[in-house]
Amino acid sequence: TPKYSAKVISILSRLIFPTVGLRDIRAIGAPELLEPLRAIEAQGLNDTVKTARQICDQIYRYAIASGYADRNPVADLQGALAPAVVKHHASVTNPVQIADLLRAMRGFEGSAVVRAALWFSAYTFLRPGEVRHLEWVDINFQTLEIRIPPEKMKKRRLHIVPLSRQVVEILDKTFQSTLLAGEQRNQGDYSTTRKYVFHSIRAAVRGDIPMSENTITAAIRRLGYGGDEMTAHGFRSMASTVLNEQGWPPDVIERQLAHVEGNSVRAAYNYAEYLPERRKMMQAWADWLDSLK
Repeated sequence: TPKYSAKVISILSRLIFPTVGLRDIRAIGAPELLEPLRAIEAQGLNDTVKTARQICDQIYRYAIASGYADRNPVADLQGALAPAVVKHHASVTNPVQIADLLRAMRGFEGSAVVRAALWFSAYTFLRPGEVRHLEWVDINFQTLEIRIPPEKMKKRRLHIVPLSRQVVEILDKTFQSTLLAGEQRNQGDYSTTRKYVFHSIRAAVRGDIPMSENTITAAIRRLGYGGDEMTAHGFRSMASTVLNEQGWPPDVIERQLAHVEGNSVRAAYNYAEYLPERRKMMQAWADWLDSLK
């Protein structure tokens, strides 16, 4: 994507090219490649050094396959850099804590669209970026499912989200706030709305703009939860933990979380795998959350 391309070029231009960018790729050894990576590491940019290493590895693998290089010095850097620290998104997973969160959400006094996005996130446990980029054209009210196209998904795979009764109600109410000025709703006609389901407040004057990436997180902060307690991404951990404890099959949960398996070829075609079970699980999950209110 253009966004990812810009990120890669930025990392290379700022951090890698100044040291080895003008060298013949065949002549660069592991010690020379380690120098700019350690410089990044020294700045405490752990995520960036991991990404930069991966980019260099990809470049060398392509170079070898294309005949521009004979070997990959990135492979020799194993153990030379500090291991990446895995960061877990803060989340509440205890039923009592979840009940407290839901009660706080019921008292949310922000805009109707932000309130809807909060509840939608809880019921569907989609990634925050997938929530804010959701479009009305992605929703099928006849089949009661959302089909998010690959370009909107983190792993670039089509993803299906079965709609619970609660989510349908949220979408129905949200529709009214997304109508374009002067338009009236026609049953089953969603051509008169703004593009995004959870649009930015600026959309009225600046066209089709999705909700800001910080909006849901800011709403959670307004509810009184700190960054070490709950995040917008934390709804996913919350659902995963509880559904596993409730005995739902791990494969069903993982598929609904859109976690891609190691076999990428098979993963490209199994977006509908376990769909009947997922429909039951998503309704049961929504009903369980409602039971805590």
